[in-house]
Amino acid sequence: MAETPRRTFLAAALAILALTTAVGALATTSAPLPTDDADAATAARSAGVGDEPLAVLHDRGVTGENVSVGVVDVTGFDTDAPALADRVRAARAFGSRSVGAEPNDHGTAAATVVARMAPESSLYLAHVDDVDSYRRAVAWLRASGVDVVVAPVSFYGQPGDGSGPVGDVARRTVESGTVFVAPAGNLAASHWHGTYDAAGTDDGTVLFAEGYRRTAIRGPTDVTLWLSWDRAHADEDYTAELYWTNGTASRLVARSQPYPGDDVPNERIVADVSPGRYFVVIRGPADPTGAHLRLVSPTHEFQRARPRGSVVAPGTARRALTIGAYDERTDRVEPFSSRGPTADGRTGVDVVAPDSQFAGLTESGFVGSSAAAPYVGAVAALVLDADPSLSPAHVELLLELSARDVGPVGVDTASGHGVVDPASAVAAANDSATG
Repeated sequence: MAETPRRTFLAAALAILALTTAVGALATTSAPLPTDDADAATAARSAGVGDEPLAVLHDRGVTGENVSVGVVDVTGFDTDAPALADRVRAARAFGSRSVGAEPNDHGTAAATVVARMAPESSLYLAHVDDVDSYRRAVAWLRASGVDVVVAPVSFYGQPGDGSGPVGDVARRTVESGTVFVAPAGNLAASHWHGTYDAAGTDDGTVLFAEGYRRTAIRGPTDVTLWLSWDRAHADEDYTAELYWTNGTASRLVARSQPYPGDDVPNERIVADVSPGRYFVVIRGPADPTGAHLRLVSPTHEFQRARPRGSVVAPGTARRALTIGAYDERTDRVEPFSSRGPTADGRTGVDVVAPDSQFAGLTESGFVGSSAAAPYVGAVAALVLDADPSLSPAHVELLLELSARDVGPVGVDTASGHGVVDPASAVAAANDSATG
């Protein structure tokens, strides 16, 4: 993103059924894609990885050799892109569209980050467009024997504790011996949660803050909103309503409908509205129930957002390696990067990583937590190159222990253990291998 606090994520959000990733515009300089891929390692270095220690690692022969990385994305892949030519071991589509279907810039960029940073790793690419195709794609990657799965995608309306079908896929992947890397999400300014109790409601309407029964939203004319609640209250009915207003009068524009694509208690609004001012109201049973509600939007910021607990699936999954976005220019976590904790009390964000070193890989700018995730996926491949015997849990531990602490001292819900340090992580892996 670029100029606003959340930059221009909102205008560029991509929504495909339940599965959505966000990319936005960032005015920054990035090295061009290499035009000659005859020598992958040399091409990656000459293209400018953006991190001198990485080039040193490559010169020492730490390139991801004999490590395979699977990338799952909703936008497809250009397998003929110069950085990917002769690098892709296999590519398959599991949804309704082909592997190379347009748009494919986001998926191509994610795979390119891995290709540049781990220039001798093998790539397996999977295109998905809903929960079921995501499940089948990751199963294929596991059957193919990949060492690392990078899933720079976000599912909305899923439980915040990592349960549900999306979280289960990530958990089972790690339990099978494969590292699973997921973005935290980009929802810090587009997330609200609360409890439907006496203090949080007024006559069957949610209070977003004390005395406020509505939250204004800000973004483009394509509106997507997800309302979800905990399984213990799955039989209850909660509804989000979108209203237009001119400051005096208001009218109902859209009402959320149950989403049939999973077995999670949730509803969503997908609407194309005219330019203007809009707000959201959430309604439920007449009496307080104690249900925990969550409202998120991949397209709009909320006037009364609550960044805390905004990590999205599959990043909420237990055992997933969850990555937040870090701005190296300001030396801080990106303001839009989702924050923990998860609904069951885990930190939520494990580490953060630079999100703008490869911004030039797409015309609109490849940044955010979905750019930080393949960065860490590539570092995980380098760590496994240094010590192939490491388990997913050990890879995660080395990345966390070698990270540079940022923000509040110690582990926190915005930056986790800190900024990933590729050179330190590989050195720790080398020590593990020789120790």
